[in-house]
Amino acid sequence: MKKIWIILGIFLVLAMILFGWYKNGYNQAIAKDEEVKSGWAQVENQLQRRNDLIPNLVNTVKGFASHEKEVFTEVTRLRSQWGKSASVGSKIENANAMSGALSRLLLVAENYPQLKSNENFLALQSQLEGTENRIAVERMRYNRAVKDFNRFQRLFFGRFFAAQAGVTEPAVYFEAEESASKVPAVKFN
Repeated sequence: MKKIWIILGIFLVLAMILFGWYKNGYNQAIAKDEEVKSGWAQVENQLQRRNDLIPNLVNTVKGFASHEKEVFTEVTRLRSQWGKSASVGSKIENANAMSGALSRLLLVAENYPQLKSNENFLALQSQLEGTENRIAVERMRYNRAVKDFNRFQRLFFGRFFAAQAGVTEPAVYFEAEESASKVPAVKFN
């Protein structure tokens, strides 16, 4: 009779260890998936903040540089496209395009000395620069969470736990456009 209790006790201890291992792995998969989602939400918050600043910046620059319609049209078009994007990939693509368009808008502003000294423009430009920095930080945090999640999914038991938790799709990295690697030409007239 004692042997049965010993065997039953060992079986119970092993079952508890196995359950603890399974619960830990499952919870880790869920936690990593939530980190990616939370990281993306923070990136989206900062992109939305930038999107909200754009009309004010465009209107301020527009008042000084009314003949630069092409830049304003592109910025406005890209702003509306970002709002319509449904997937993370398309939002990343649109956000990168918006960064390029904003750079061109700020280059237009460089041609207007009165604009560069305008208080509204300077305040908006400062807010936009701060937002761009926040976006960079949130992109970095998001990519770190994606790396951690994707690495977990590639581990031997990580794939099993990710499948059990229903989070089998690898997360998408927020990558810079190819044009970002080109060094800009600086010219002094």
